[in-house]
Amino acid sequence: MPSHTYTRQLPVGEPTDVLVVGSGPSGLGAALAAARNGASVRLVERFGFLGGNLTAGLVGPCMTSFSLDGTVQLVRGIFDEFVRRMVRVGGAVHPSETRSGSPYSGFMVYGHEAVTPFDPEAAKMVALDMCEEAGVELLLHTFVADALTEERRVTGVVVGNKSGLGVLPATTVIDCTGDGDVAARAGAGFDLGRDGDGRMQPMTLFFRVGDVDDDAVRAYQDAHPDERFPFQGLVEEAGADGSFTLPRRGIQLFKTLEPGVWRINTTRVLGLDGTDAGDLTTGEITARRQVVELMRFFRDRLPGMRNCKLLDTAATIGVRETRRVRGEHLLTLDELTSGRSFEDTIAVAGYPVDIHSPTGPNGPFDDGIPPTANIYEIPYRSLVPRDLDNLLLSGRCVSATHEALAAIRVMPPSFAMGEAAGVAAALARRDGVLPRAVDVPELQRLLLAQGAYLGPRFESAALR
Repeated sequence: MPSHTYTRQLPVGEPTDVLVVGSGPSGLGAALAAARNGASVRLVERFGFLGGNLTAGLVGPCMTSFSLDGTVQLVRGIFDEFVRRMVRVGGAVHPSETRSGSPYSGFMVYGHEAVTPFDPEAAKMVALDMCEEAGVELLLHTFVADALTEERRVTGVVVGNKSGLGVLPATTVIDCTGDGDVAARAGAGFDLGRDGDGRMQPMTLFFRVGDVDDDAVRAYQDAHPDERFPFQGLVEEAGADGSFTLPRRGIQLFKTLEPGVWRINTTRVLGLDGTDAGDLTTGEITARRQVVELMRFFRDRLPGMRNCKLLDTAATIGVRETRRVRGEHLLTLDELTSGRSFEDTIAVAGYPVDIHSPTGPNGPFDDGIPPTANIYEIPYRSLVPRDLDNLLLSGRCVSATHEALAAIRVMPPSFAMGEAAGVAAALARRDGVLPRAVDVPELQRLLLAQGAYLGPRFESAALR
């Protein structure tokens, strides 16, 4: 590709102790935790509202924050506060009140005990209120395009917005972009996709439909208890007679808080790279055309959906996997299935490995992947990139294998990782050390004191 040298002087913003890039679940957790622990925090977000996949992506419900068997709530802290505040304004159901196999869980059982239905508009306002109360400085409508470095340190990021280009300096940067954009621009090593061929999980555009006959949908599911995915038999019939071919084995749909309104997680776009703008453009176009075809299929063939209407599509296509930044520890599938204990545990989760096949209709939960432990741990070192000294990772760009990331990439663990990264950044500032050198027992103590849960090993410590 031809290149062009472009040079100009850029205005430099006031420095902050912590700069969080991206306001999705991990970014919210990071910004709130850092600010509540005494750091000055700036949160940069490309949309005009907070929430990332919670809001712009229309992704919902939040997958389980409980152990795999649904008996213990694992992700607490800021996530639980966020949910309970939405519940108070009528915008969510607490996960302790939901069950697998129900409409809220999309009629799915495995891995779907104790999900969190919520309204994205409630999420936008609760996120805004919590950030403003904590003193987080917000900068919306702003895209991070580059990183400035000196040796192994990120000295600032280059942003673009309606005001033009500028530089935002910070002592510590937390990359919550999902794609590891800041880490990659700063020169950190990373991997893309699965080992062997580098293929990544497919993209999906969520959308919502209204005027659904909830009782008829439930009646079909009750009459077909052996179908693993909703409406699987009807999808297979349509494929067999050639009337409709779906890139999924069923219709993933989740009841919302509003009667007759369901979220649809069924579009699927294969073979694209979410770090490539051309591929993202192709993905958006392809997925939106799939929505049109799906709506036609819903009305023609699905019980309870004859008169359904399209309410809205997500502001952005959902990307399940791109860069996995190489960190001090690579979290593996074996560690999730064995429930390995770590000295530097900063979060626990129970959501299973959820791989949507990069090459076909299979998934989730059916690629021969062994089940995870009932509770598994995430170490702090997976949030610390090997190649950079003052940057932390959170969300789906952390250091993990393709298989392990497929379990921890969902929203509740992302909240927990973000909270840990935010506390660590504030602790590094307080003690005058690099993030990789923070006192991990002190980090764990602070997380426990602020309502996080780190598993049974730490329960006695939480009481002290």
